Amino acid sequence: MTTESVAPPRLDVKALLAALPQLSAKRLEKAFAFAKEQYGEKTLPMMPDVPMLQHAIQSTLFLAEFCRDEDAIIASLLQYTLRFPEGSLDDIGKTFGRSVRDIVSRVHLLSHLYTTDWRKSVDDMKLMLVSVSDDVRVLLITLSVICMLLERVESIHPEYRTRICRQSLQLFAPVAARLGIYALKYRLERYAFPECYPTDADRIAQQLTFTHEESGGFLPRSAHAVLDFLRSEGVHAEVMAREKQPYSIFRKMNSKSVNALEKISDLFAIRVVVPTVEDCYQTLGLLHRMGTPISSRFKDYISFPKPNGYKSLHTCIIGLPKAPRNVMIEIQIRTIEMHREAEYGIVAHWLYKETGKKGKVLESAGKLEFSDMLLMQQSLDTEGKKTKLQTEGPTLVNHIYALTPHGDIIELPEGGTPLDFAFMVHSDLGIKFKSAKVNGRIVPIDTRLENGDVVEILTHKYPQPTLQWLKILGTSSARTKLKAYFFSHNRAEFIAKGKASINRELSERGLPPLDSDLSLLSIVDRRNLSVREREDILVKVGMNALRPTSALRGVPQEKRGKSQKVRATKKVSTQSKTIIQGLVKVIGETMMLPYRFAKCCAPEKVKAQPEIYGIVTRNGRIMVHGSSCGMIKNVTPARRLPMEWIKP
Repeated sequence: MTTESVAPPRLDVKALLAALPQLSAKRLEKAFAFAKEQYGEKTLPMMPDVPMLQHAIQSTLFLAEFCRDEDAIIASLLQYTLRFPEGSLDDIGKTFGRSVRDIVSRVHLLSHLYTTDWRKSVDDMKLMLVSVSDDVRVLLITLSVICMLLERVESIHPEYRTRICRQSLQLFAPVAARLGIYALKYRLERYAFPECYPTDADRIAQQLTFTHEESGGFLPRSAHAVLDFLRSEGVHAEVMAREKQPYSIFRKMNSKSVNALEKISDLFAIRVVVPTVEDCYQTLGLLHRMGTPISSRFKDYISFPKPNGYKSLHTCIIGLPKAPRNVMIEIQIRTIEMHREAEYGIVAHWLYKETGKKGKVLESAGKLEFSDMLLMQQSLDTEGKKTKLQTEGPTLVNHIYALTPHGDIIELPEGGTPLDFAFMVHSDLGIKFKSAKVNGRIVPIDTRLENGDVVEILTHKYPQPTLQWLKILGTSSARTKLKAYFFSHNRAEFIAKGKASINRELSERGLPPLDSDLSLLSIVDRRNLSVREREDILVKVGMNALRPTSALRGVPQEKRGKSQKVRATKKVSTQSKTIIQGLVKVIGETMMLPYRFAKCCAPEKVKAQPEIYGIVTRNGRIMVHGSSCGMIKNVTPARRLPMEWIKP
C-alpha cells in the first residue's frame, strides 16, 4: 500500500486571497509586499527556526477563520513591523489608513506581555488588556498569534516557553472565554496545559485512556441514538458528542478536591442543534423521556444568558441508550445561531452577517468595544474570583502603556508626555531630559503619548531642568522628583528669588523687608520654624510653587501688626500734605493700612475736591479715589472707607 505525500500549505499572498476572496486583492497584495520588505529573512526571537513572514501569514490565515475584517487581516500581516528601527507607524498610517496603524500599534504593545519579562500580576495584565484593547480586533490578532506559537510549543525557546504557556492559561484563555470564542479557549488550553502541569496532564490522560477502554467509546453511539430518536419524533437536529477538555477536568478536580474522573459529573456531553427556540424546549421534553433527568443540574441559559451572551439549555441525564449504567451525560440544546455564538462569540458578527461593498464587513459589525463589554460583566476570571475589574468600574480605562526601545512596558496616565515617561523610567533620565523620539521621530516635549508608542529619551550630559517642566508633567510622582531636585541642587538660587518676591510683597504692604534670620517667618500656622524650614518657604516661593501672599498668610497677625505700626509712624513723620489718614479696626487696634492713589482719578493731583475715599482691595491694600470717581459709587459700601488729607 502506497501513501501519497501531502504538500505543505502554501504561505503566500495567493493563499490569503484564496481564503479571503471578498477582500481587496490590491490592498492585500500591497500589505504582503510591505511585510515581505520589512521582514526579509528575519526569524522570530522566541522561535529562531521560524521565519517571521511565514509566522505572520500562518497567524493571519488562522485569524481569517473567525475574523474577515480587511483592516484586521492587513494589521495581522504587519504585526512585526515595529520591531525594527525602520518600522514606522506613520508609514503604516499613510499607506493603509489610521485604523490599521492603531491596530498594529496595540498588537505590538500586547506582544510584550509574552516576549519580555514584565513583572506584573495577572490582574494588572488584564487591566492592561482593557486599556489597550478598545478595539476587539487587537485581541483577536493577539490570540491568533499565541495559538500559532503554541501549536509548535516544542520549538519555542525555553526562555519564553513557560511564560507564554502560563499566560495562555491565566490570561489569554480566560479572555477568549469572555469574548465567547470557546474554540480559541480550548485550543489555547490544550497546548499550554501539558507544558505548565506535565504531571497532572499525564495523570488525566491515563485516566481518560482507561475510561475509554472500559466504556468502549460509548459516547458517539449514544449521540447517534439521540439523533435517531429525535428524527423519529419529527425533530430536525444535528447531534455532536463532546468530552470535557483535560485542563477543564484539572480545574474541576481542584475545585471539587477529587482525583478520579468518575467524580466529574459533566465529563461527557452531547450537543443538540435545532432550528428554533421552540424546538429547543420541545427537544428538552423529548430527551427527558429517553433517560432519567437530574433536576438540580438543569440550567436555562436561553431565558437567562451568561454575562458573555452564551445561550443554551443544559440538562443532565442518566440512562441514555448505549451509555453505561449510572453514567451521567450533560446535554446542551441550542439553535444554529446560539451554536455559532457559543463557538465564536462576538466575532460571529464577522462570520455570519451580510457584507457591504468590496467585501468589507458592515461597519456596525466591524468594531466592538471590548472594554465596555468587560466592564458590564462580572469578571475576567472564569473561576468567579473577584478582580479589580469588578470593583473599580469604568475609571480603569484611563492609562496608557508605552515602550522603551528595549521593550520594557511603562504605564502612564492618559495624556502622559515623553517627559513623564522619562521620569517613570528613572529620575536621572528625567532630570537630564533633552528631547524624545516617539516611534523614531523627534517630538515636542509636551506631546501626548498613545498606547504602544516606542519612546526613546535623549539626554544632556548634565541636568538642565527648568521650572516650566512642572506645568508639563502630568504625574504627581514626576513633579515630586523634579521639586526634590530643585530643593537640593538649586536651593540658593530659589532662596534668593523667593526672598525678593516676599520683600516686594512686604514693600507694597508698607512693611520692612525680611531680615537675615527671616524672623517674620519664625512662626507660621502656630508652628515654630527652624531657619532651614523658613528657607524652604522661600524656595517654594522662588519656584512659583507658593505665592508670597500665601506664604505670609500663616504669619501671626500680631507680628504683622507691630511691623505695620512702626511703618505707619515712619510714613506720618516723613510725608507732607499727600499723606492720608485712613482709620480701620484690626484686632481691636487702630492702625494705618498700605495705600496707593488710583490712576483713574489721580486724587493727589486734584485738590479742588476735598473729599476722598479708600476702597479696600482683595489683597488688603487701600486704593484712594476722589469722591467724584465712578468707582466710589459702584463699590460695595462695606469696602468703602472715609478718608481725609492730613493737614501740615
